[in-house]
Amino acid sequence: MNKFFVGMFVFIPLALAANFFHWSATVIFLLAALAIIPLAKYIGEATEEITVYAGPALGGFLSATFGNITELIISVFAIQAGLLEVVKASITGAIVGNLLLVMGMSMLVGGWGKEKQTFNRTGALANAATLLLAVIALVIPAIFLQTAPGANSLVVEKLSVFVAIFMLLVYLASIFFSLFTHKHLYAQEVGKLEAKWSKLKSISILIGATLAVAGMSKILVDSIEPLVKNLGWTELFIGVVVVAIIGNAAEHTSAIIMARKNKMDLALAVSVGSASQIVMFVAPVLVLFSLFFKEQMSLVFNTFELIAIVLSVLIANLVVEDGESNWLEGLQLIVAYAIIAVAFFFHP
Repeated sequence: MNKFFVGMFVFIPLALAANFFHWSATVIFLLAALAIIPLAKYIGEATEEITVYAGPALGGFLSATFGNITELIISVFAIQAGLLEVVKASITGAIVGNLLLVMGMSMLVGGWGKEKQTFNRTGALANAATLLLAVIALVIPAIFLQTAPGANSLVVEKLSVFVAIFMLLVYLASIFFSLFTHKHLYAQEVGKLEAKWSKLKSISILIGATLAVAGMSKILVDSIEPLVKNLGWTELFIGVVVVAIIGNAAEHTSAIIMARKNKMDLALAVSVGSASQIVMFVAPVLVLFSLFFKEQMSLVFNTFELIAIVLSVLIANLVVEDGESNWLEGLQLIVAYAIIAVAFFFHP
């Protein structure tokens, strides 16, 4: 698998060449997207290596932060370009994709040839409950706007900022919980971790890959508007499906590999945990970041996006409720994702 990702590094110079020589927007977008995938993979690996040196508590914080750095960087450039709908659509896509596509692929691949796979029901439900609480933060601003049609955009933006701050406070509180007040709960597996890279190598790869992702993300975002004109795709579909899959591709692969090794607890932690972090960390940071630009991002998602998010959360909760999974449940989740993705493709 690592050889596959190493081979994909060829797309980095190709993307740079395509951008320099002004090839078609479709080709530039495709090459930049493919270039980001191996970079995101190595950001994840470098973070895991640093975790060995930093300890499970601080390492967990780094994993949560850098696990979403690709989505953050792409979204930052999209905000700078004024593509706010693409940013919000990518948030929707990351949540729906993690809960339906990633979880579904994990259950399908992991459960194939087995009667069933089991996982910690309590832990899975706790993660799912956290996600349900986080989704409330996305639903409230939209409900506010629909029930108060006379509210101007400034009020909605202020509400979004307050919600973003509250979510970040909860996120920081969870970090404080794991680093200080209850760090003993996160220190049980330290002896089983072994580093493959030196500390210097891990930090160097993390910094280098992050900077490279920034460069590729800029090229990717700059090609979105021409791509919309060339292919006729909507910004909604590009954000929900294309950008969301690109930003999470390496993480998706890790979850599927874990499930194949019969480590469903880890696979679910990646899929459900990543979806929660998108809501509690990525979305609030982007809202606050947008305050520095002319166009500010709100947390008001369109009705179709909200329904897709809520349904995905409900389905995920139902699937993990019994603490067991099989390949059929995985297939059903994938089909649910496919239905939603196709609907977004046709949505005007």
